[in-house]
Amino acid sequence: MSEIICAKPLLGFCASGSGVGKTTLLARLIPVLVARGLRLSVVKHAHHTFDIDHPGKDSFRIREAGAIQTMLGSRRRWALMTESSRVDDRDDDLRLAELLPHMDVALADLILVEGFKQEPIPKIEIYRPSLNKPLWAARDPHVIAVATDAPAPTALPQLDLNDTLAIADFVLRWFARQEKKT
Repeated sequence: MSEIICAKPLLGFCASGSGVGKTTLLARLIPVLVARGLRLSVVKHAHHTFDIDHPGKDSFRIREAGAIQTMLGSRRRWALMTESSRVDDRDDDLRLAELLPHMDVALADLILVEGFKQEPIPKIEIYRPSLNKPLWAARDPHVIAVATDAPAPTALPQLDLNDTLAIADFVLRWFARQEKKT
């Protein structure tokens, strides 16, 4: 797997399976990082088919009528929905490298990536030993730390999953090292 090239640093948050707490951690971590001066964007992996629009809404009707792209805009936000050209029912999802070019990297200092654990980017693994799922870091050299609620069988830095400030400190130190590289 080749390295993903992006104009901004990418930091992933992954786990072996869903329901481990990736989104919960990010929802706590993002406000702390923003308060410390980082501008963040997030790319989140979604399993299977998902929809951010709902039947009966004008944009839903337009997309269902066959529009390849539908943009919604207001004075507070805008969103662009694009129908994937993958119509062959393949089981594989879009890759991170296919999605990143659509991000406006000028708006962020750092892009956080939720999921996409197979991608060759630096990642923090969320690990809960009580769930009896395998430690992803054991097979992925791109995992740089493990955020856990109990000791994990790894030599990587272990972050207390319940200490958002300590995780933010780790992310900021990592980010500062990435900034020095550029």
